[in-house]
Order: sequence, then structure tokens, then C-alpha cells
Amino acid sequence: MPNLTSKELSRIDDQLGIEKMLVEKFARCANMCTDQTIKQRLSQIQQMHQRHYDTLLSHVTGGGTLQ
Repeated sequence: MPNLTSKELSRIDDQLGIEKMLVEKFARCANMCTDQTIKQRLSQIQQMHQRHYDTLLSHVTGGGTLQ
């Protein structure tokens, strides 16, 4: 993994927090939704943000490579 500056690590940490918040928000919205089409779309968006979170976390913990 390339050496990251403290500023870069701080920004990644901020983004991890944002992605986590979005995962939780879209999960809550999907759970409250009664329209199945909208519920499915909200769940897809939740999963997308979960992938973003997982990818960022893997880069920070050394499980991936930054390009």
C-alpha cells in the first residue's frame, strides 16, 4: 500500500463515516417503505454504499491497493 499522508487518511476516515451513515439511512428508509419498487431501489442504493465503505476500509486496513 502506498504511504498515505495524515491528511489523506483523515479524508478517507471522513468518507468512511459518510458511507456508514448513508448505509444506515438507506436501510432505515427501505425498512419503512411499503412500495416494493421503491423499497428495492433503496436497498440497492444501500448495498452500493456498503460496497463503497467496504472498499475504502480494505484499502486502509491493507486488504486492497490504491491506484
